[in-house]
Amino acid sequence: MAKPVVPEEARRRRRPTKHGAVLSEQLIIETALRMLREHGSAGLTVRRLGTALGADPSTLYRYFSGIDDMTLAIGDVLVGRAVAGWKSTGDWRADLRELGLRIHAAYLGHPQAAVLTASRVSGRAHEVAADETILGVLRTAGFTDADAVRIYQAFIDQTLAFAALDAASLALPAAAREADEKVWRATYARLPATTHPHIAATAHLLVARMNHSAYPTALDMLLDSASAQLGSTARTTKPPRSA
Repeated sequence: MAKPVVPEEARRRRRPTKHGAVLSEQLIIETALRMLREHGSAGLTVRRLGTALGADPSTLYRYFSGIDDMTLAIGDVLVGRAVAGWKSTGDWRADLRELGLRIHAAYLGHPQAAVLTASRVSGRAHEVAADETILGVLRTAGFTDADAVRIYQAFIDQTLAFAALDAASLALPAAAREADEKVWRATYARLPATTHPHIAATAHLLVARMNHSAYPTALDMLLDSASAQLGSTARTTKPPRSA
């Protein structure tokens, strides 16, 4: 028999911690995000988190079953931040583009957390609400249910994949990240046309672009494809004119 879900209010630790704060899911997640930013994923343990909060580590199990459960909650918080305040304009393409850029930016705001959470599925409230919103935008635009699901999958997987890729770069030590960025100028820009004609011809463009995320370009390509399909479907299903 499944254990009943206990509301947070019933789980709340009434007495303040050594730091004078009353524990809550929000406080724990905010502290975990700070620890990830400062120490990376290796630095996030129940024991260290308890020390940072000024609480006995065992107290955290009143809120989360463990680090993995907390990881899912962190991912859900990032999604919630991405869609907070978003409002539909009625233009499905503009709406999806804005949602994609918001989700991508929210994850890059916490790159260490993004690396841990971008590939996970939490089934939590913010994630479910975002999925409902995206599917609603597509179905309202006129996509069939099958096409809406197909485009939704491509949209959200592409967004999270780029978030994970770009976050992994940002999470590198500064020296390693700077070294990677210099390769385009130090190596690719100096390759001779006699041996690498295509790289040499485009070297100045590669140097200008390759240290920036390709996500906006990939997102536009996905939306262009979806828009073309929607137009094709509309022409195919348009009823014939009466004589």
